[in-house]
Amino acid sequence: MRKFGIAIFSFILFITAVQAQPKHTLDKIAGVVGSSIILQSDIELKYATNIAQGMQPNPAFKCLILQQLLTQKLLAQQAIIDSVEVKDDEVDADVDRRMRTMIQRAGGQDRLEQYLGRTVLQYKDEVRPDIKEGLIAQKMQQKITTNVNTTPQDVEKFYKKIPVDSLPTFNKEVEVGEIVFYPKLTLAEKEAYKAKAEELRKRVIGGEDFGKLARLYSQDPGSAPNGGDLGFADRTAYVKEFTAMAFKLKAGDISPVFESTETGFHFLQVIERRGEQVHVRHILIIPVVTQESLTRAKTMADSIYTLLGKNKTIDFSSAAAYYSDNKDTKFNGGMLLNAESVETRSTFIPTDKLDPQVALVTDTMKVGSISKPFLFTGPDGKQGYKILYLKSTSNAHKANLAQDYPKIKEFANNEKVGRTVSEWFEKKRKETFIRIDPEYQGCPVLKGWSTPTPAIVDVTPAESTTKP
Repeated sequence: MRKFGIAIFSFILFITAVQAQPKHTLDKIAGVVGSSIILQSDIELKYATNIAQGMQPNPAFKCLILQQLLTQKLLAQQAIIDSVEVKDDEVDADVDRRMRTMIQRAGGQDRLEQYLGRTVLQYKDEVRPDIKEGLIAQKMQQKITTNVNTTPQDVEKFYKKIPVDSLPTFNKEVEVGEIVFYPKLTLAEKEAYKAKAEELRKRVIGGEDFGKLARLYSQDPGSAPNGGDLGFADRTAYVKEFTAMAFKLKAGDISPVFESTETGFHFLQVIERRGEQVHVRHILIIPVVTQESLTRAKTMADSIYTLLGKNKTIDFSSAAAYYSDNKDTKFNGGMLLNAESVETRSTFIPTDKLDPQVALVTDTMKVGSISKPFLFTGPDGKQGYKILYLKSTSNAHKANLAQDYPKIKEFANNEKVGRTVSEWFEKKRKETFIRIDPEYQGCPVLKGWSTPTPAIVDVTPAESTTKP
């Protein structure tokens, strides 16, 4: 947190220095795309933001920023022609999401406003137009590539184009299934936490400041520093219990205390409704797992292990669907997915990308075997018990279609999408007037972007040699 604060402080010093420069230098036009202009200040602000987020200073990066802005302007202008739009609710949700992240990293809204030298509302108003244009550009690019389809023939053709000595080498991979058992508290064990939430709600109803109580007592690390404020979001943003409560209340209403099975006890206040977006703040009290509940989870895990192993009365996939507490894997037969191949939903995971706890257990397992239940700690700090199933393993090898078709298809599809987008930009650049300031004309990534300047033809009449 301290490191980020220093970075943000450096960012503000940078912005202050930029703002102190002569106006004609700050706001010179760095680029023109059709009827839109890109100011030098736009580039400097994005450059400073990247430095604040940890990037090493590198003036050449401004070339990439200008290329991104030129690209965004081209897409946004075509979006107007094609009637591609984004709703205000989508823009508000994205702005709020970004602000929540910045507030959390800065250590609270007050500190962020101090760093920015302006209120959060002022800053949101400043960045909203650029964020909206960026979202429109994204939708336009999706429209350009929506009909891209990669066939098996395309995959084979792509693979055969790769020189044999250039084929990538894939590390050892495994397919692993899991059944997760989280400890569950009894009603009696949860009562003290519910009572604490009820007490805080009574204090809010009695007139105490909601935001102050949230900062002091809420156990949601993402919103507590911001007074429990979650910003605008749609129905897909929250777990079902939270969504049901948030969308049935009117602006200003405070909910009763309710339980979310995935987090704990909440109560919330609706600040504003905008169509299918709701702006809420909440206070969360998280029950602490007891040793008794952890022991009950282990007992459950042991009984399922017995059913899978000795008795063989149920297969692993069915057991995961019925008993696993991990919603991300239970409906996939318990199989873990490769986080780097989301689109293809590949179950083949490089061993160096496995969770260390899973890697340690599977390293001694045979293909087709099931592990005994073991205690684990998740990234969120939650403890539980887990049973693993090693479905398959493959040693490090050169890429080939038989073993690696899903990955090669993803590469082929990415190339086809990239080629489609590049061809669209090549055509659009020729049809659109684009001017780039001389300061950036030497940038390699901007070569070919400027509209050629027509040659000037001398039409001055030649001096006559005939005497009157």
